Amino acid sequence: MSHPEAELVLRSTRVVTPEGPRAASVAVSVATGTIAAVLPYDAPDPPGARVEDLGDDVLLPGLVDTHVHVNDPGRTEWEGFATATRAAAAGGITTLVDMPLNSVPPTTTVDALEVKRAVARRAAHVDIGFWGGAVPGNAADLEPLHDAGVMGFKCFLLPSGVDEFPHLTPAGLDTALRTIAGFGGLLIVHAEDPHLIEDAPAPSGPAYAGFLASRPRDAENRAIERLVELARELRARVHVLHLSSAEALPLLAAARRDGVRVTVETCPHFLTLTAEEVPDGATEFKCCPPIREAANQDALWRGLADGTIDCVVSDHSPCTAELKVDDFGRAWGGISSLQLGLPAVWTEARRRGHTLHDVARWMSAAPAALVGLDHRKGAVAAGHDADFAVLAPDETFTVDPAALHHRNQVTAYAGRTLHGVVRSTWLRGRKIADHGTPTEPTGRLLERQPRA
Repeated sequence: MSHPEAELVLRSTRVVTPEGPRAASVAVSVATGTIAAVLPYDAPDPPGARVEDLGDDVLLPGLVDTHVHVNDPGRTEWEGFATATRAAAAGGITTLVDMPLNSVPPTTTVDALEVKRAVARRAAHVDIGFWGGAVPGNAADLEPLHDAGVMGFKCFLLPSGVDEFPHLTPAGLDTALRTIAGFGGLLIVHAEDPHLIEDAPAPSGPAYAGFLASRPRDAENRAIERLVELARELRARVHVLHLSSAEALPLLAAARRDGVRVTVETCPHFLTLTAEEVPDGATEFKCCPPIREAANQDALWRGLADGTIDCVVSDHSPCTAELKVDDFGRAWGGISSLQLGLPAVWTEARRRGHTLHDVARWMSAAPAALVGLDHRKGAVAAGHDADFAVLAPDETFTVDPAALHHRNQVTAYAGRTLHGVVRSTWLRGRKIADHGTPTEPTGRLLERQPRA
């Protein structure tokens, strides 16, 4: 059966659909930017359609990265919408959601959201959504931000690192979560206990072991335990950001079995890098919570395999090279990985016996569902946006920071050999990156859609 409305057909022996990989021809209506049909591999081509035969390269749904610090406006020397979205497109990401902090102003009011949208609108290579922020004193701003279309609200339970985005006290968390639960919103939480971190040894010097000791895993465990109990009490929806401590997984699994509305993410660096391999002074590996030991990483992979961890997103948190001094106590914490998340995760996933169907679920379908975009993003399926990443999964490359598109070419992956070369990236049926080179910006701004 052909689809006359299709103007483009992408044909591959390996198309990753929600049901699994198969040989298929994906018919695309470029006029609407949507997938018209997923057809048998040898289906007749629609009359007049342009056909791109991808051979054995894998056609994946475009990645959805719900944890990106773009830092624009206000700290554009750290990053910016133009550079961040170019890197995203080069890495197979077709949708990202921008965090509310590290920009100035932070996204804690509707006015600040509109400032950020105005900047993003003219520079977006990929589609962009926005998180709002929950900070002391802005409870009255939360529902207006929700009505304005933010995907949810981020808060910290300890100092964020920037003065303009202060953290919530326990009483402030209670107020924010009650408010957000009242209108059916989502709170996403940087969950580390401030008191346990205050009591830990302060980090200083070039040794990674000292920094790791300053962010004990029990700080995560304790904060997550309190968050789960509050979510249980209020019947609120919460999401744990960048899970590093695998010790929290049994608690999270039990809470979900009890019906607590909690979801969890982890990040490529926690799944692919280990504390044991961090050289002295290599503060490009510094992030909070920290990269932990190999045994902890093994347990995170088990949490992904059994479904306790929902999704894998970058937590791309860049800065200038000057802020990555060789002292773990003074260096800015954050890992830049927008362009490298897919090959980094795939390299380790394939070694552990996982498939690209798993990777697509963790890095596309689940993040899309988290922010309510799963009706149009995150799947190669009829009616969805024609967003794709074309991957050569068996090819390797060595990470060269000079080839990265984010503004400051600092990365913890420098010199690593990774499997999976992104051949091209497509947004709504149009190629937005070809062999690592982004084209003109055609991204759109997205708003949260009401849940049925």
